[in-house]
Amino acid sequence: MPVTDASLLPPEPVPSTLVPPTLVLAPVTDADLAPIERLDERAFGPGRFTRTAYRLREGVPPDASLSFVARIGTFLVGANRMTPIRCGATKALLLGPLTVEPAFQLRGIGEALMERSLDAARAVGHTLVVLVGDEPYYARVGFKRVPAGRLTMPGPVDPDRLLYCELVAGTFDGVHGKIGRAVDAQG
Repeated sequence: MPVTDASLLPPEPVPSTLVPPTLVLAPVTDADLAPIERLDERAFGPGRFTRTAYRLREGVPPDASLSFVARIGTFLVGANRMTPIRCGATKALLLGPLTVEPAFQLRGIGEALMERSLDAARAVGHTLVVLVGDEPYYARVGFKRVPAGRLTMPGPVDPDRLLYCELVAGTFDGVHGKIGRAVDAQG
């Protein structure tokens, strides 16, 4: 996994009136992978592997320096991942899965994880992030619906749920084509 300056960020408390005051975000480590998998299982069940976004991430490791876990004490309460992809000829990141322990949902933890990942990606020069999700939720951190016909996923996706976020204004101008694995585009 690529190591960038963002991976050197120390864990930091997340200031917010919504999130628990003891919430700490830290970059994902190898030791976090099994607990994250169990969290994804509890939140999404086994059907998650058939979703197009999961299939797109298959075989491509997420960028650990841009992917974070949320803990309260030693308890993992959330996680997200950022995986390199291509949108046509444009380099981008795929955000997801974003998972919050069901008992800790609706406390701002997911939003805090996304903001930290987007900030870390922006800090190391990434310009575009894509995800599949509910626009009203993700719009809070800057995601917008992909205009009809601009991007296609390699499997079935509700086009109203295909969203993008420009980390640099104007990055999405002219972006079009099929979303694919970054490694596919590199050969």
